[in-house]
Amino acid sequence: MKSMRVALTHDEEALSPIHEGICRSPDLEREIILGGQAVDGVETITSFVDGDADAYEPLIDGRESVLEYDVTRTDDGFFLYLRQELGPEGLSLLNALAQETVVVVPPIEVRSDRTIRMTIVGHPAALSSVFEDLSEGVTLDVRWVSDDVTTEPSVSDRQRTALQAAWDVGFYEVPRRNGIEAVADELDCAVSTASELLRRGEATVIGRILDRGP
Repeated sequence: MKSMRVALTHDEEALSPIHEGICRSPDLEREIILGGQAVDGVETITSFVDGDADAYEPLIDGRESVLEYDVTRTDDGFFLYLRQELGPEGLSLLNALAQETVVVVPPIEVRSDRTIRMTIVGHPAALSSVFEDLSEGVTLDVRWVSDDVTTEPSVSDRQRTALQAAWDVGFYEVPRRNGIEAVADELDCAVSTASELLRRGEATVIGRILDRGP
């Protein structure tokens, strides 16, 4: 089995109406699809949207293809439950992913830079054939391929503890409230050990943000 991280870049004409709205609005950054399913052309998803619900709701409220939705607001965005009939763009992607030995691993990112980014896992031959028949106006960029069945690089428990300690003592504040010595004191370890744990944890987290794989 292999894992593959891909970005599907859409021309403006190839964007779905909702994706186009995310791209055009300065108050919406991305929609992170956490899970869902599609049955007989009807998609049901739950997602988190980085942005203002007041900017997003006009994209779905009253749209004929939208069967049902619910919004739960948070301090930095909102959760969305959505059921909608898929248009040609969604059906094309759904058909491309309908391989017996391929699994799409959430989350799926629908981004304001006109890309959809996802990780898929499966047999190498199946992965290479998934996107052979993309819709017109959609191009594929393979971000990484791994021999491990993995989705995103993750920090170890010790690295997570170090990152949390650094956050708690103000190491990441601007200006910095405490230095690496305070982190080492919090972890009860040598300064060199604390520094290495932070560097490794930061490299993993930054690599995830920049979409670099294992």
